[in-house]
Amino acid sequence: MNELTFLGTGDAMGVPRVYCDCDVCTEARLTGINRRKRAAVLIHSGGEHEPFMIDCGPDWRSQMEDQGMRMVQTLLITHAHFDHIGGLPEWADACRWLGVKGQLYAPREVIATIQSQFPWLGRHMNFLETDEDIELGGWKVHSWKVCHGHNGYSYAYRLEREGYTWAYCSDAIDLKASEKQPLYGLDLLVLGTSFVHELAEFPTRSVYDMVEAQELLQDLKPGQTYFTHMSHDVDVRQNYDLDQGIMLALTGLKVKLGE
Repeated sequence: MNELTFLGTGDAMGVPRVYCDCDVCTEARLTGINRRKRAAVLIHSGGEHEPFMIDCGPDWRSQMEDQGMRMVQTLLITHAHFDHIGGLPEWADACRWLGVKGQLYAPREVIATIQSQFPWLGRHMNFLETDEDIELGGWKVHSWKVCHGHNGYSYAYRLEREGYTWAYCSDAIDLKASEKQPLYGLDLLVLGTSFVHELAEFPTRSVYDMVEAQELLQDLKPGQTYFTHMSHDVDVRQNYDLDQGIMLALTGLKVKLGE
């Protein structure tokens, strides 16, 4: 069975913010509906295929514990910001103790940045480039560079298998026509939206808000969309009157990828 699990749906700082007593952070501490670890997903492809993760932030270890898992041997990385790669040292340590070579897939320039930050990781994993289309877990995977606004760039991934197509685009804003092109014709889109409506000056921003995202989706028209990468501005208990087919991703939510 092809299935996607949301291991984390938070932005770079997660929820609750340690310094914050807002309603969302308070609820996250008390009952946990809004508790959000850093954004990452797990893909189970079924059959002979091993599961793989997209991104490996600083919550990797606790995300594995949440799932009752001891290891995922394959990672697909979107970009080299800490909230997406901060768990790599712990992952490498797991590879070392289990005596396995991790398989880390990422675009060439992302790999170069990771290797400069963690030069010892290569002892425990293989670095595999995604600049040309690859196959992973039975999925045909296409990567492309997207605008991450004030924070530079990220990469998005489009995955196709057995007539089902979905994409993961967690950190993007102000996409140009060429950057949007692979996001057409999707059955499912996972899209990062840090705020409901962000008021900061546009040049300082790095991720779509939900107002802008809905305008984007009116153009892309995916079959289904889940918003992720959400800050403490977002309260999943609220009804934001989102357009049809759009949902807020919850930690632990499982979504079937196809029939």
